[in-house]
Amino acid sequence: MVDSRGSFCPGPITDLFKAYRSAQLGDVIELLATDPAARADVTAWAQRSGNELLDIVEEQGYLRILVKITKKRS
Repeated sequence: MVDSRGSFCPGPITDLFKAYRSAQLGDVIELLATDPAARADVTAWAQRSGNELLDIVEEQGYLRILVKITKKRS
């Protein structure tokens, strides 16, 4: 789990990318974020990187975003 609550752009996407770099194919990264821009940022990142955005759920005051690693940079 990557907890970026309280961090604002570009914090959540930077934290996600750090987790991505150490993740393996098939891993699911759970990102928690209070920054409303994280929804659009992670959606765009997943599309550009070729990874799968599984879900974005609004919890109590934050977003829970799940991304499955389906592609790694060489």
